[in-house]
Amino acid sequence: MFLRQNLRWLSAGFVLTFVSAFGQTWFISLFAGVIKAEHALTDGSWGSLYTLATLGAAALMFWRGSLADTVALSRLAPVIALIFALAALAMALANTVWVLAAALFLLRFCGQGMFSHMAMTAMGRWFEANRGKAVSIANLGHSAGEVVVPLVTVLAIGAIGWRLSWIGVALLISLGIAPLLWVLLRNDRSPRGQRQGTMLAGLHGRQWTRQEAARHWLLPALLPVLLTPGFIGTVVFFHQVHIAEVKGWSLVSMAPGYSAFAATTVIAALVAGWAADRFGAQRLLPVLLLPTGFGIFVIGPAEQVVAWYVALGLIGMTQGIASALWGTLLPAVYGTRNLGAIRSLATTIMVVSTAIGPGITGILIDQGMNFPAQSLMMGAWCMGLAGACFLIDRRLTRELS
Repeated sequence: MFLRQNLRWLSAGFVLTFVSAFGQTWFISLFAGVIKAEHALTDGSWGSLYTLATLGAAALMFWRGSLADTVALSRLAPVIALIFALAALAMALANTVWVLAAALFLLRFCGQGMFSHMAMTAMGRWFEANRGKAVSIANLGHSAGEVVVPLVTVLAIGAIGWRLSWIGVALLISLGIAPLLWVLLRNDRSPRGQRQGTMLAGLHGRQWTRQEAARHWLLPALLPVLLTPGFIGTVVFFHQVHIAEVKGWSLVSMAPGYSAFAATTVIAALVAGWAADRFGAQRLLPVLLLPTGFGIFVIGPAEQVVAWYVALGLIGMTQGIASALWGTLLPAVYGTRNLGAIRSLATTIMVVSTAIGPGITGILIDQGMNFPAQSLMMGAWCMGLAGACFLIDRRLTRELS
């Protein structure tokens, strides 16, 4: 009943998260080899360029993420989609490093940044009683993209080449996705039938501004929690070739790990969405990092490749829980009037974590500490942070009640 009654709005969220795939690290990395060869880039220069582009996207995300509060999504989403398509076209036509850098910057801003941001802001604003369920369903687009897009992309690169593949992405977004988003979003949604009904208050019956939220104790306390899942999730995939070399595994034998990651992400997101609606989003905090803590720790002593599947499956659980948690917790605590601005702050932090992770871990590898050794420290960090999350949960529960 819920799905049927809200199919149009949930579909908009799903489309936004699915298409965000074209700006995610795992998608762009499929072209890394040919891009480095085309532009004569080393691993270090390619990684540095990618980090700078992502940090720039995070800065713009912080500056302009509040557009989700002031511009109707029926106009904002198609415009961002057209910019996204332009970025894909620039990737296809890039003949200098400067054009490549600009393309990466826009891909990261539109894909990992604005598309996911718009989807979660809309779900948080449009739904109240079933917010967790709506967020979880919309986030299925991320997992669907991780399952479908890599295979199609690899086949496309083999059939028509990498430049034409990027042109195909540009055509898909500009001619298919942009009009579709306009159709799905052309009428605003209110759970109470009136626009003002969507402005749900947060703590103390207030509509918090971004400045007020930044000064509230919760966001500073959550800073390491916001950084950790993106940091670990990114570096695990970014260094998988290195892990394969250290462990003596083949990339082919490691491939089923993607399926384990996608499956547990979906299951965890759906369960976490139900739990957030039933018990309160803050109750997810103490368990958020435990799966990733165990998963990243497994990589250290692992000898058999099946441990890789277990590790990615556990890390996927945290990704699923996180998607439901941040989509439901922020509107519950800070209200929905300025949700886009507040979410842009949280999204910026998460984007920064995906930018700095490959650089930091790569430097440590160059210094002689391989990734499996680093994984033991990351596991310990997650366990310690889970204890801190328990204390945050207790204090926030008292305030919300």
